[in-house]
Amino acid sequence: MKAGFTLVEILIVVVILGILAAIVIPQFTEASSDAKLSSLTTDLQTVRAQLELYKIQHNDNLPDYTSSDTFWTGLSTKTDVYGNAGSDYGPYLQKAPTNPFNDSNSVDIDGTLGGGDTAGTGWHLNSSNGQFHADTDAHIGY
Repeated sequence: MKAGFTLVEILIVVVILGILAAIVIPQFTEASSDAKLSSLTTDLQTVRAQLELYKIQHNDNLPDYTSSDTFWTGLSTKTDVYGNAGSDYGPYLQKAPTNPFNDSNSVDIDGTLGGGDTAGTGWHLNSSNGQFHADTDAHIGY
């Protein structure tokens, strides 16, 4: 008698593997979006905390927010009490964080890029109240 698997046995194994794949694959998809959300939350907490520290050390002023570049430079270099290059305070961040949902680190400051959720913008800053949040339709509350 020859040893081997019958066609029915092989089909049963294939069906079982298909069922297992159908269960496991959606969990990996959720893990990816959960990781992005976790990264976004961590970045927001870090930037918001460092903005508050910057304001405390700079007489309640925000970093220069005339552009995204000057904003991030103000947070990632040493400054004096007036926000100019110096050696008194900072740096507050090593580099500008990138929004994991759209891979952008640009900042829409007071709606200068058209207001609302501008495509391609990573972050929004309201300079009148210092609110800093992410630009994603799905997570606009963050």
